[in-house]
Amino acid sequence: MQFILKYKSINEKRVLPNDNYTIKDLLDELQLSAQTIVSKQNGELVIEDTVIENGDEIQLVQIIYGG
Repeated sequence: MQFILKYKSINEKRVLPNDNYTIKDLLDELQLSAQTIVSKQNGELVIEDTVIENGDEIQLVQIIYGG
């Protein structure tokens, strides 16, 4: 089972390690914080507890703060 990860210059297929693999698990693996990343699953905004399914496209977008 696989999903597609898109983040900055990354555009790759990744293997789902288990059936309950969540956005939070992915962020932890990539050493990213949910406070600075917006997650999309198949084009829809999702929360970090969302389970990644086979064939999903996961896009991670860095939030930029400024003033």
